[in-house]
Amino acid sequence: MQVNRLGYYWLDTWVLANVIQLATQDFCFRHLNRKNDPCGRQYDQMTQAARSVPANIAEGNSRHSTSKETEMKLTDVARASLAELANDYLNWLLSREKVPWSINTDNHQRVSNVNFDRPTYQDDVQYLSSVHILKQKHKFDEWLCSNNSEIEANCLLILCNRLIMMLRKQLSKQLSTFKEEGGFSEALSAERLAFRTEQCIKKDAPICPKCGKPMLKRVAKKGYRVGKEFWSCSAYPQCNGTRNL
Repeated sequence: MQVNRLGYYWLDTWVLANVIQLATQDFCFRHLNRKNDPCGRQYDQMTQAARSVPANIAEGNSRHSTSKETEMKLTDVARASLAELANDYLNWLLSREKVPWSINTDNHQRVSNVNFDRPTYQDDVQYLSSVHILKQKHKFDEWLCSNNSEIEANCLLILCNRLIMMLRKQLSKQLSTFKEEGGFSEALSAERLAFRTEQCIKKDAPICPKCGKPMLKRVAKKGYRVGKEFWSCSAYPQCNGTRNL
């Protein structure tokens, strides 16, 4: 499967989200049992929250060109799911009379300072991206494979908080892009206006008496001329020039 260079496969947030999902599945499989999770509800909630993160990042990024509003909403859903998962790991520690590692501890700093490699997928994207994800996950083996649930929960809590910050930055960037470029409906309106303007030029429509741009036929929606056609500047609302038909 070929994926666009700008697709979610290249997002660090999506890669880290997959690392967290894989580690969470492994954590739940090894540490949740009939004694501490008799109905399996915590297993379902944690694995589903972990699944939601990469799934919503992928779906949101895939909607980038058609609906930036949807992209932002799905990114925020991913962030919210991650916050829920982080709280589960925090509760795991607190329920055992343990507290998370301080940011000044050696383990916290070492986990936080693990850097991810840049993806180099070339043409075989799905295969190489999977290799890349597993390689990044193995960078945390010292903590995730410790067979100590408290060490693993601490590591995953740090990774969840790290990704939450990354998603906040990603959401902020998406919002800036939306402010500059608008969304899908704005793009459609611009395309429609450009087409109507082009058609009016071909039909020798008059020019605006104020700015000299081509004019479009519009229908008055209010006032004493409601329902009647008139010429309106194609640059409206920047220019409010009008002419009678």
